[in-house]
Amino acid sequence: MKMYDVTAPIFEGMPVYKNKPEKQPKLATTTNDYVTESRIDMDVHTGTHIDAPLHMVKNGETFETIPLEKLVGPCKLFDLTEVNDKITKEDLVNLNIQENDFVLLKTKNSFDEAFNFEFIYVAEDAAQYLAEKRIRGVGIDALGIERSQPGHPTHKTLFGHGIIVIEGLRLKDVAAGEYWMVAAPLKLVGTDAAPARVLLFEQHQ
Repeated sequence: MKMYDVTAPIFEGMPVYKNKPEKQPKLATTTNDYVTESRIDMDVHTGTHIDAPLHMVKNGETFETIPLEKLVGPCKLFDLTEVNDKITKEDLVNLNIQENDFVLLKTKNSFDEAFNFEFIYVAEDAAQYLAEKRIRGVGIDALGIERSQPGHPTHKTLFGHGIIVIEGLRLKDVAAGEYWMVAAPLKLVGTDAAPARVLLFEQHQ
């Protein structure tokens, strides 16, 4: 069974949202004789991560309310690398998206080595379509699922329908198809997001 690790590596100088210095992880290592210990200071939205409703909803639910069972199971990866600017409802209507699917969207973002201020994102009408389909989650290969949308309607639409949001996936080497996904976030309590290690396994019939 082939496994794909679709997690972004975390290191000082890595791509971060809008290249903001305060979002860069800081790693400090000390060695005393043969004992080495490291400490990391980082934003919970660093690299591959899962958002909680609190991120964009006032008094929204915090990270521990996301059931781990919803982050382990089958998923569908769709190749949208021909899409420019944003993913709209029109880009999704002909895809095989069913109720309770976890949908992963592979775009041109997967080929960016640095932060791209014009990253492909999910438009509000596409988010509404996914909500109508009653999917359980959506993941994208950008550090944000939306950009330049006043009021963040994509996040709010998805969160308002109980849809899990994963950002920062690295899907460059993974073909479209169905996989078994294990998205294992840090077990944080009271936060608006958590970094995650996300693995995809080929499913053989």
